[in-house]
Amino acid sequence: MHNHKLIVCIGMLTLMMFGLTGQASAADVAKIGVIDFQKIFEKSEAGKNIKQEINTQGRRMEQDLKFKGSQIEALKKQLERESMVMSREKREEKEREFRIKINDLKSLKQKYEKEIQQLQKRLINRIRRQVLDIVEEIGKKEGYLLIIEKIGVVYAPQSVNLTDRVIQIYNERYKQNNKKKANK
Repeated sequence: MHNHKLIVCIGMLTLMMFGLTGQASAADVAKIGVIDFQKIFEKSEAGKNIKQEINTQGRRMEQDLKFKGSQIEALKKQLERESMVMSREKREEKEREFRIKINDLKSLKQKYEKEIQQLQKRLINRIRRQVLDIVEEIGKKEGYLLIIEKIGVVYAPQSVNLTDRVIQIYNERYKQNNKKKANK
């Protein structure tokens, strides 16, 4: 039963693509394009800059965590060295301080991971919106019926792949926007 519904849906989609209006003729061909967002993120100037920004933030956070980790390690060594000469109360206080610092470090690590994920999501969504604007312009200007993302596409001829054109247009706009920002 499930396969029957899928076949019906595919059939309806095919009819819609090739003209339900009755005006379609053998000469009418649905113009379809494909874009690869992953390639756009990897090859565009904006994508490269985002990757660099995320890596820079990640390194800064990693250095901070290493510094705090070294402080904890120093506290641990101090505790081990001095534990025999400390009073019981002082030793328990230092052990409590040690556990608190470890928990603080774990919390900070989780906070940093969340910040990096949010930064990445925000920046990638910005690129995605800008790319979708370009794709929409190309679609309208050149009469595409459909432009789809490459994910899930089993086969598409290179002639319908618009990714490199989108990257070229996006890079040109990105450079223009950066020049405008630099001139302000």
